[in-house]
Amino acid sequence: MGADQAVKDADRLFYDGGCGLCHRAVRFVAARDRAGAIRFAPLGGGTFLRTLPQEVRAGLPDSLVVRTAAGRILVRAGALSHLLRRLGGGWALLGWMAERLPQVLSDGLYDAVARNRGRWFRPPEAACPVLSPDQRGRFDP
Repeated sequence: MGADQAVKDADRLFYDGGCGLCHRAVRFVAARDRAGAIRFAPLGGGTFLRTLPQEVRAGLPDSLVVRTAAGRILVRAGALSHLLRRLGGGWALLGWMAERLPQVLSDGLYDAVARNRGRWFRPPEAACPVLSPDQRGRFDP
Protein backbone atom coordinates (compact mmCIF):
# COMPACT_ATOMS: atom_id res chain seq x y z
CA MET A 1 0.00 0.00 0.00
CA GLY A 2 1.39 3.40 -0.99
CA ALA A 3 1.56 6.48 1.22
CA ASP A 4 -1.46 8.09 -0.48
CA GLN A 5 -3.58 4.99 0.10
CA ALA A 6 -2.47 4.80 3.75
CA VAL A 7 -3.61 8.40 4.28
CA LYS A 8 -6.93 7.62 2.58
CA ASP A 9 -7.45 4.52 4.76
CA ALA A 10 -6.63 6.29 8.04
CA ASP A 11 -9.08 7.60 10.55
CA ARG A 12 -8.67 11.34 11.00
CA LEU A 13 -8.86 13.10 14.35
CA PHE A 14 -9.77 16.77 14.08
CA TYR A 15 -9.01 18.75 17.24
CA ASP A 16 -9.41 22.25 18.66
CA GLY A 17 -5.98 23.88 18.24
CA GLY A 18 -6.67 26.31 21.08
CA CYS A 19 -7.55 23.67 23.66
CA GLY A 20 -4.98 22.31 26.10
CA LEU A 21 -7.01 19.15 26.76
CA CYS A 22 -7.32 18.48 23.02
CA HIS A 23 -3.53 18.80 22.68
CA ARG A 24 -3.06 16.26 25.45
CA ALA A 25 -5.55 13.92 23.79
CA VAL A 26 -3.72 14.20 20.46
CA ARG A 27 -0.35 13.48 22.09
CA PHE A 28 -1.88 10.52 23.96
CA VAL A 29 -3.36 8.99 20.79
CA ALA A 30 -0.28 9.67 18.65
CA ALA A 31 2.03 8.02 21.19
CA ARG A 32 -0.12 4.89 21.48
CA ASP A 33 -1.15 4.49 17.84
CA ARG A 34 1.93 2.53 16.85
CA ALA A 35 0.35 1.40 13.59
CA GLY A 36 -0.09 5.00 12.44
CA ALA A 37 -3.75 4.33 11.64
CA ILE A 38 -4.87 7.76 12.87
CA ARG A 39 -3.99 11.08 11.24
CA PHE A 40 -4.48 14.50 12.83
CA ALA A 41 -5.64 17.91 11.65
CA PRO A 42 -6.94 21.02 13.41
CA LEU A 43 -10.60 21.99 13.28
CA GLY A 44 -10.97 24.83 10.79
CA GLY A 45 -7.73 23.94 8.98
CA GLY A 46 -7.50 23.27 5.26
CA THR A 47 -7.83 19.50 5.62
CA PHE A 48 -10.93 19.93 7.78
CA LEU A 49 -12.50 22.33 5.27
CA ARG A 50 -11.72 20.04 2.30
CA THR A 51 -12.74 16.81 4.03
CA LEU A 52 -16.07 17.74 5.58
CA PRO A 53 -18.89 19.51 3.73
CA GLN A 54 -20.07 22.81 5.18
CA GLU A 55 -23.45 21.39 6.24
CA VAL A 56 -21.64 18.72 8.31
CA ARG A 57 -19.12 21.20 9.77
CA ALA A 58 -21.89 23.54 10.91
CA GLY A 59 -23.23 21.03 13.44
CA LEU A 60 -19.94 19.91 14.93
CA PRO A 61 -18.63 20.83 18.39
CA ASP A 62 -15.29 22.63 18.76
CA SER A 63 -13.78 19.61 20.41
CA LEU A 64 -12.60 16.22 19.15
CA VAL A 65 -14.17 15.03 15.90
CA VAL A 66 -13.29 11.75 14.19
CA ARG A 67 -13.86 10.96 10.54
CA THR A 68 -13.38 7.24 10.12
CA ALA A 69 -11.74 5.75 7.04
CA ALA A 70 -15.23 4.58 6.09
CA GLY A 71 -16.50 8.18 6.20
CA ARG A 72 -18.48 8.10 9.47
CA ILE A 73 -18.38 11.26 11.59
CA LEU A 74 -18.06 10.67 15.33
CA VAL A 75 -18.23 13.31 18.04
CA ARG A 76 -18.12 13.55 21.81
CA ALA A 77 -18.05 10.24 23.69
CA GLY A 78 -18.53 8.25 20.46
CA ALA A 79 -15.32 9.72 19.03
CA LEU A 80 -13.43 9.05 22.25
CA SER A 81 -14.53 5.41 22.54
CA HIS A 82 -13.72 4.83 18.84
CA LEU A 83 -10.20 6.19 19.34
CA LEU A 84 -9.64 4.01 22.39
CA ARG A 85 -10.78 0.92 20.50
CA ARG A 86 -8.41 1.76 17.63
CA LEU A 87 -5.48 1.90 20.05
CA GLY A 88 -5.95 -1.75 20.95
CA GLY A 89 -5.03 -3.66 24.10
CA GLY A 90 -6.41 -2.39 27.38
CA TRP A 91 -7.44 0.87 25.72
CA ALA A 92 -9.73 -1.08 23.39
CA LEU A 93 -11.36 -2.74 26.38
CA LEU A 94 -11.91 0.67 27.98
CA GLY A 95 -13.41 1.96 24.71
CA TRP A 96 -15.67 -1.09 24.48
CA MET A 97 -16.88 -0.51 28.06
CA ALA A 98 -17.48 3.19 27.35
CA GLU A 99 -19.65 2.23 24.36
CA ARG A 100 -21.85 0.18 26.70
CA LEU A 101 -22.82 3.26 28.72
CA PRO A 102 -26.08 4.96 27.76
CA GLN A 103 -25.23 7.71 25.25
CA VAL A 104 -27.00 10.36 27.30
CA LEU A 105 -24.70 9.54 30.23
CA SER A 106 -21.43 9.25 28.27
CA ASP A 107 -22.10 12.40 26.23
CA GLY A 108 -23.18 14.19 29.41
CA LEU A 109 -19.86 13.36 31.08
CA TYR A 110 -17.97 14.36 27.94
CA ASP A 111 -19.85 17.69 27.79
CA ALA A 112 -19.17 18.41 31.48
CA VAL A 113 -15.42 18.00 30.92
CA ALA A 114 -15.61 20.03 27.68
CA ARG A 115 -17.33 22.92 29.47
CA ASN A 116 -14.56 23.08 32.06
CA ARG A 117 -11.53 22.29 29.91
CA GLY A 118 -10.51 25.95 29.65
CA ARG A 119 -10.26 26.20 33.44
CA TRP A 120 -8.57 22.83 33.96
CA PHE A 121 -6.05 22.90 31.09
CA ARG A 122 -3.84 25.77 30.05
CA PRO A 123 -4.24 26.84 26.39
CA PRO A 124 -1.41 25.62 24.15
CA GLU A 125 1.20 27.98 22.75
CA ALA A 126 0.72 26.68 19.19
CA ALA A 127 -2.08 25.01 17.23
CA CYS A 128 -0.05 21.83 16.69
CA PRO A 129 0.95 19.72 19.70
CA VAL A 130 4.65 19.14 20.33
CA LEU A 131 5.45 15.65 19.02
CA SER A 132 8.36 13.52 17.98
CA PRO A 133 9.60 13.93 14.38
CA ASP A 134 8.10 10.60 13.25
CA GLN A 135 4.68 11.56 14.65
CA ARG A 136 4.71 14.99 12.93
CA GLY A 137 4.36 13.27 9.54
CA ARG A 138 0.84 12.21 10.53
CA PHE A 139 -0.37 15.82 10.84
CA ASP A 140 -2.19 17.63 8.07
CA PRO A 141 -2.78 21.38 7.87
